[in-house]
Amino acid sequence: MSTMVKLISQEGEIVEVDQETVMLSVLIKSMIDDSGTDEDIPLPNVSKSILEKVLEFCKHVKEHPLQEIEKPLKSDKLRDIIPEWYADFVDVEQEILFEIILAANYLDIKPLLELACAKVATMIKGKSVSDVRKTFNIENDLTPEEEAQILEENKWAEEAIQ
Repeated sequence: MSTMVKLISQEGEIVEVDQETVMLSVLIKSMIDDSGTDEDIPLPNVSKSILEKVLEFCKHVKEHPLQEIEKPLKSDKLRDIIPEWYADFVDVEQEILFEIILAANYLDIKPLLELACAKVATMIKGKSVSDVRKTFNIENDLTPEEEAQILEENKWAEEAIQ
């Protein structure tokens, strides 16, 4: 039987998981290396629901390793690039996706961070600036002059994708 680790979510709730599963997190691994598994591990930046989602990923990747995602992405559909389970895993509401990204970054889980960021990349790929703004609810705070200057300075990028 593997050693169990107690993680404490943002809300103060305890989530128990086997040590092998959480070793994918560089942060948790170093905390275990420093203090052992007897002490509870506080994760004040991760809610219980997101922590459970992250642990679901860790359990799955342990059994079915995720190959590195080739960049630049060849398609704007994640299912064309990676196994279906992983594509389904990040096929969530935008707010949850961003919380997963924050948790993956905080916990230092590179495969999860790359997967979630690849999902965001598919949401941007091939879209105009105004479409990206709509997708992510970003307000345009540039004056027409500033916008024209930026377009001029980055004309090469626009030409490269055409």
